[in-house]
Amino acid sequence: MRNPPEQAARPDPSRQVLAVAIGLLGLGVLLLAISLGLDASGPRRAVGSGLRTAVPYVLLAGFALLVLHVVVRPRPDTGSRRQPEPTLFGKETTDFAPATDRGRLEDPTLPAHRGQQSPAMTWCARVFEDIEWRRFEAVCESLFAQAGFQTRTESHGADGGADIWLYAPDKEAAAAVAHCRHWPGKPVGVQPLRDFLALMAAHKLHRGTFATASTFTADAQQFARGNGITALDGPRLLALIAGRTPAQQHALLALAYQGEYWRPTCPHCGVKMVERPDRVRKVSDWACTQFPHCRFTLPARAAKVP
Repeated sequence: MRNPPEQAARPDPSRQVLAVAIGLLGLGVLLLAISLGLDASGPRRAVGSGLRTAVPYVLLAGFALLVLHVVVRPRPDTGSRRQPEPTLFGKETTDFAPATDRGRLEDPTLPAHRGQQSPAMTWCARVFEDIEWRRFEAVCESLFAQAGFQTRTESHGADGGADIWLYAPDKEAAAAVAHCRHWPGKPVGVQPLRDFLALMAAHKLHRGTFATASTFTADAQQFARGNGITALDGPRLLALIAGRTPAQQHALLALAYQGEYWRPTCPHCGVKMVERPDRVRKVSDWACTQFPHCRFTLPARAAKVP
């Protein structure tokens, strides 16, 4: 079972291109300075002439890579998102409108207290509200691992949830698959379950589990019952956790509240995000610490401390 990837950033190709471009430009300037410093005559004249000949090519290569960096660096997704039920993500939320300076709009129900209140001492619905999306995925993965499965998680981002592949010991083929999706406060409709059923069919799996901190619509519950999908909403997840041993419950709760459990993770870079106020819109956003190379943002709720 893998721990939540909070600090391991992925290499950014655009940053690598930028580093090489700066190096070539610096080299070109250095060669030009050296060539101008050599004597106009004598044995070093040929060396200076050769260096001056190479300078334009080095500078040209540096400028070309600089242009390439501008082209390939990550940009916010400003395209239209008007599909009523995008694949895997469920219905579009109308709580936040797209803006050109924002990344993809994801979970609008991120923890509002910013860790300013004490963690819950026992498992309850508040735990799911306190933790960020990636921590919820890690808790679900650990919950299935406690049942004796070996797990492998494929996360799809803050609103796409995660597929947790479950393996019996010493078996290479997955015995089952679970899909977990945090997003508390937003009911899961039929479309995400249809997408999940297609995933099960593609891997010839007849049963699967869909877990969410939220609830399911009546149509979604009926679809799950008719297609071999176990629908675990927040209360049923809590009931499942309550069936674990006290030691296992404590381990899950410790994982949920480990470190900055409330600070969201950037799905692109795998690092914790920072809160930045937007003076124009009078609200705050969670922004990736890799900005401006990663422009992914999440909306942040107003802080409230009991």
